[in-house]
Amino acid sequence: MNLREKYEIPSTAVITIAGTVGVGKSTLTKALADALNFRTSFEKVDTNPYLDKFYSDFKRWSFHLQIFFLAERFKEQKKIFEYGGGFVQDRSIYEDVGIFAKMHYEKGTMSKVDYETYKGLFDAMVMTPYFHHPDLLIYLEGPFDHIVNRIHQRGRKMEQDTPIEYWKELYSRYETWIDSFNSCPVLRLNICDYDLLKNEDAIEEIVKKASNILKESHLYKGK
Repeated sequence: MNLREKYEIPSTAVITIAGTVGVGKSTLTKALADALNFRTSFEKVDTNPYLDKFYSDFKRWSFHLQIFFLAERFKEQKKIFEYGGGFVQDRSIYEDVGIFAKMHYEKGTMSKVDYETYKGLFDAMVMTPYFHHPDLLIYLEGPFDHIVNRIHQRGRKMEQDTPIEYWKELYSRYETWIDSFNSCPVLRLNICDYDLLKNEDAIEEIVKKASNILKESHLYKGK
């Protein structure tokens, strides 16, 4: 019996992993998908034509970057539900508008017109009865220094060259955002307690916690 069957995770479930840059979303996405025998949906970083340009000039490229991510994530969300679920998704569509676009607007690296255009498009795509929200969002959190060390260890040049103030700002905004997030059920995990790089067996406890929350959701109602 695999972990999905053991803890009665529905085969149609869609689980999204959220959290700031470097917190371990990709690691958990793969481990959780393997444990549940689910497909994965990863953020398209390497194929993003704006990412390098964005890190060198936030003001010029922030709108382009956010539009690209929004379009790609919406297409992924549509594909996931066309498959009938059974996915673990790396990063949620909600973070784009709730954190990144909002931060650039408030910091002056995205114009008011661009921000309103972006938010209007997001609302038209996501804030409708036709959009399928995930069944569970797993939010990864942990000490700021711990997360910055992870960013440095993975060695992406565009991230290495980014000022530490940017990561502090992002970290703070994530903590504020998750406290008011209500688009789907949330499981919060501290990476110091569930470090899959040091303890692969921690994935079973994560599956168990996810199951407990999903059993209170609409997936089980009427069953």
